[in-house]
Amino acid sequence: MVGFQFPTYFNSDSQHPLLPYRLLIQNSDMESLRLWILLSLIVASLFTRSIYRLYFHPLSKFPGPKLTAATHLHEFYHDVVRNGMFLWEIQKMHEKYGPIVRINPREIHIKDPYYHEQIYPSGGRKREKDPNFVPLFAAPLSIISTIDHEHHHFRRGILSGFFSKKSVVSMTPLIQEKLSILMERFEQAYQDSAVVDLTAAFCALTGDIVTHYTYGQSSDSLRDKDFKNNIRGGILELESANHLNRFVPSLIPFIQLMPSWLVARFKPATAAILGEVTEHSQNALEESSQEDCINGKQTLEGMILLSGGTESPANALSVAAFHLSNDKSIATKLRTELNPVMGMEAHLVPLAKLEQLPYLTGVVNEALRLSFGLISRPPRVAPDESLVYQKYAIPPGTPVSTSSYFMNMDPTIFTDPELFSPERWVLASERGENLTRFMSAFGKGSRACIGLNSGYAELYFTIAAMTHHFEFDLYETTQEDIRPFRDRGLPFSKNGHWRVKAKVSRLIK
Repeated sequence: MVGFQFPTYFNSDSQHPLLPYRLLIQNSDMESLRLWILLSLIVASLFTRSIYRLYFHPLSKFPGPKLTAATHLHEFYHDVVRNGMFLWEIQKMHEKYGPIVRINPREIHIKDPYYHEQIYPSGGRKREKDPNFVPLFAAPLSIISTIDHEHHHFRRGILSGFFSKKSVVSMTPLIQEKLSILMERFEQAYQDSAVVDLTAAFCALTGDIVTHYTYGQSSDSLRDKDFKNNIRGGILELESANHLNRFVPSLIPFIQLMPSWLVARFKPATAAILGEVTEHSQNALEESSQEDCINGKQTLEGMILLSGGTESPANALSVAAFHLSNDKSIATKLRTELNPVMGMEAHLVPLAKLEQLPYLTGVVNEALRLSFGLISRPPRVAPDESLVYQKYAIPPGTPVSTSSYFMNMDPTIFTDPELFSPERWVLASERGENLTRFMSAFGKGSRACIGLNSGYAELYFTIAAMTHHFEFDLYETTQEDIRPFRDRGLPFSKNGHWRVKAKVSRLIK
């Protein structure tokens, strides 16, 4: 009897009916192996890079936490995930490691007011911006994002004449015209016993001034019932993504390529102000051959000029208004100084005359000191120079930074730094001390804010006029509303954007 045999095709591996499943398993194993190899290579690469950064990098001998030296994730977590809290981690690092700290794998931070001028020098010393930091501004074609020293010097030279001291004096009638409208609004608020959002009012003032001066056409926010200002709204929307832009700079061109209707859906104020700037730019360039630039460099430059000329001086005015209302003795002293030089048309007093008043100057400087300007650290790179701090030689090409917060709140320079004290400036002037060298609300050195002169003029005129004519009582506002809690480019309080609200309690004739 012949024994039973399976057909040949069942005995052959090449024709086994389970072959597809066996091959699937084998292929799956191969895919798993490839994935495992890939992950192993990534882990090995990260490990090797961390070892290099910790022990062989040119900055490996600088003090600081091992975690921040090895990876940017620590900074990412505190600035992106926790929404602008890395500045306070830097403060903790300085408390533990001293005045010089390595805050990430490639950047050194120095907390020393006397070294500030080395990081941000004037004159011909080259300082470039850190290309990893400029995406914070979301304006890659603007002067504020220009990295190269010579290129920045060339571009700044084109605009600087429009914001010189001489030009600001010539724009005095414009400032006075807008300030007259604000004074009328305050008087109406007194008659109506209305609560005024002073921060919104100041943003409307500075916004109307800068739009009129820049484009010859005001946004007329001072006439709006609630002082609504698209510039301010756009700033708030853009600042919400500042730190994410630094770590994911590809988001910026992606947003720029989005159709305007889509931008308007997610960021309505940003879309509105971009539309206004584009329209103003088109009007300005309609007779030129540069219309291809309108939606690029011109629009972004316009956005930076408008935002920089609106928010920072308005924050400083908010600080001044808070302290003048919170401590009536400050307002009384200032009023006493102002009375001999100011008549009924207080805002028409020449700027040069106001600048000679020591107590008013003290109020202006304290407002700037405690408003901080751009609170984020702006790293600078010395491309050809090795900076030396104490025993440390910082290699050329290394980003080095400090923050206006540390400068303006240094107790060795400003005793009791949280105290709003105009007297400190009066006394320093009498002693011949130049405290302004430690002020960085407008930045320092060759990259200082181009609108510095106009900012000072707005503060002098506005503080003098509102103090001379009005007295305010704070409404649902405490010092926490103007105390830095988050770094989102500009300082934000625990409750969000700075805001001072008050009622006009007295009209002074």
